[in-house]
Amino acid sequence: MSERQRANRQRSAVSGPAVAASPPEVPRGRAVLVWSVALSAYIAAVFHRSSLGVTGVDAAHRFEVSAAMLATFSVAQLAVYALMQVPVGVLLDRFGSRRLLITGGVLMVAGQLCFALATDVPLAVAGRVLIGLGDAMSFISVLRIVAYWFPVRRNPLLVQLTGTLGQLGAVLGAVPLVALLHHAGWTTAFLTAAGLGAAVLLVVVAAVRDSPHAAPGPATGSPSAPIRGRLAAAWGHPGTRLGLWTHFVTSFSGAVFALLWGFPFLVQGQGLSPTAAASLLTVMTLAMLLSGPAIAHLCSRYPRHRSVLVFSITGVTAGIWAVVLAWPGRAPGWLLVTLVLVLALSGPGSLIGFDYARTFNPVSRIGSATGIVNVGGFAASIILVLAIGVVLDVATPAGQDAPGLDAFRWAFALQYVLWAVGAVQVLRWRNAARRHHDGPTTRRDAVPTARGGGRFATWSDRGRRRPSGDPTAQRRRRGAPTRSRRRA
Repeated sequence: MSERQRANRQRSAVSGPAVAASPPEVPRGRAVLVWSVALSAYIAAVFHRSSLGVTGVDAAHRFEVSAAMLATFSVAQLAVYALMQVPVGVLLDRFGSRRLLITGGVLMVAGQLCFALATDVPLAVAGRVLIGLGDAMSFISVLRIVAYWFPVRRNPLLVQLTGTLGQLGAVLGAVPLVALLHHAGWTTAFLTAAGLGAAVLLVVVAAVRDSPHAAPGPATGSPSAPIRGRLAAAWGHPGTRLGLWTHFVTSFSGAVFALLWGFPFLVQGQGLSPTAAASLLTVMTLAMLLSGPAIAHLCSRYPRHRSVLVFSITGVTAGIWAVVLAWPGRAPGWLLVTLVLVLALSGPGSLIGFDYARTFNPVSRIGSATGIVNVGGFAASIILVLAIGVVLDVATPAGQDAPGLDAFRWAFALQYVLWAVGAVQVLRWRNAARRHHDGPTTRRDAVPTARGGGRFATWSDRGRRRPSGDPTAQRRRRGAPTRSRRRA
């Protein structure tokens, strides 16, 4: 046995399999039903989350606040979401998806009720905090249902479908909510939002189960492994940190645009009507639905090259923003459409981070690992939302009611700092993940796949072993050095 094989076997004995075994086959119709209902809960969560984005201008007038103060509404919501990801991941491993989806639904309905009835800033902020708390329990709960109800080979596609179809909530939170707000008023619009959330909650109570087996639920990990140990194991794995920084660098631009500052940028900065701006946000969401399955297919077919996809999405997003911000005067319509189409890649691109969490962690700590990953993008979004609000206030001339285009240019230019930090960290932890699984000479994204003897397959984009007659495999068995592809 070569030194490398001996090291791999010793590492496997310490850390255990890197990915969960595929769950037993269950009736497909039942699995799809449970996932669909859980997905509807996530769609409702996205609707609640994005309801402030298209009503930001109205909220500023209703509560008589500045841009920086308006940013605190979203910051409060996003901060609670981000801070709760790790605790929610631990609770998810402990109590299962069903309980967290129900609890989250109740909190979001309560938050919309507060927001509907609020006439001052403290109650409005309290409503957004409740929405952020409930929202924090939704997405990772659905991902855990995917892990328990579907075979591992289906996970990349279903994770992407969950994330992209969930954006239908943003569609409901754009044009329909704006129309209802302008025709029926603030209170009626948000009471209707609370009613929709309550209806979805009742369906979740009736249909969602944690597991296809008789004993649903909580984590299947060893009872001797304490919560702190599971968290330390998830955080200590470079694949989890790679997922966190992947989520960080890909998601914040599209998230901030959709959640708060995109609508004011299009209306106040670019001079579009509220209906046209809401329509562009809807186009962005629909483009997410189309791009998500394509990205999922690429991740499933070429898992060792997922980081290439991450850097490509980041580069294209930074490039289109450079064109929009440098354009003399207001951008033409075709350029704004291109911008929202590119920003649509942010959501599906960020889901690659969850794919890293899934492939590098056993199912018993998938909640903890997913929670850690989910902190990345929302931490970046909080920083950017608040920073844009501050810059808009500073760059807006005294006596001017709304920020001008130049103020928005300076504000959105702050994105490049976050992209630089995120890209460096993705590169750092990608290399660390490779060294952890494939040795220091490997030039590919490591995709650990359980196989006989507790070792990891280290070849092929689909996790299959090399044929036994392959010369490279024979050299590896003899301990001879092998050549590896440089592309990652």
